[in-house]
Amino acid sequence: MTESEELPEIVAAAYERAVGTGFLFACEVDVGRLLATWAAAVPDGGRILEIGTGVGVGLAWLVHGLGARGDVEVVTVELDDAIQQVALSAPWPPWVRFESGDGAEVVGRLGQFDLIFPDAPGGKILKLRRTLAALRPGGTLIVDDMDLSRHEDEPLRSALAVVRARLVENTELVCAELGFSSGVIVAVKRRRSDPRGSGRVPGSPRLVRRSLRPYDERMLKSLAQTRS
Repeated sequence: MTESEELPEIVAAAYERAVGTGFLFACEVDVGRLLATWAAAVPDGGRILEIGTGVGVGLAWLVHGLGARGDVEVVTVELDDAIQQVALSAPWPPWVRFESGDGAEVVGRLGQFDLIFPDAPGGKILKLRRTLAALRPGGTLIVDDMDLSRHEDEPLRSALAVVRARLVENTELVCAELGFSSGVIVAVKRRRSDPRGSGRVPGSPRLVRRSLRPYDERMLKSLAQTRS
């Protein structure tokens, strides 16, 4: 079976558009599968933002991940009108919304999102803070092309190194650096504590020990019987 046959139909068509137009910046298949997986986990009534539509490869993966769901809005932003027209030539579900403009400038007026995939300079290399401000607490940011060894251009490597530092050193984020494909950072924005609560975090050590005590006793009895 060829790779194209293994891909979802909507995704295969998007890669064909990339090849047909000579578009070189489509996300890699492994990154796309990650996008689809995270899209499937977006909560009911959630929102997804893609910055850098290109010819619609990343968008196709997101749509594939959502499947038959109609409760999630996907907003995708593209700066280049000609490239956006290529993406618009494909059929998309009614809950996909296209925006034109520089992602760094547009993101501030689009609201809050549960999943953001910034895949263009504006909103990723430039004014990343605006993109992070649009991420809801508990939301996920997926950033690809972070394997610096892949980039020969020194200014680009330096810029991406700054992006990495701003993500992994941000105390509001929990980050995982994934060493596959083009290099991926997955960052989740921490949820804010509830000021109305007692101050104890659910699952604190005292509560955990209490809830596990009957299980621990049964486990110890079982081990003792096994050893006797």
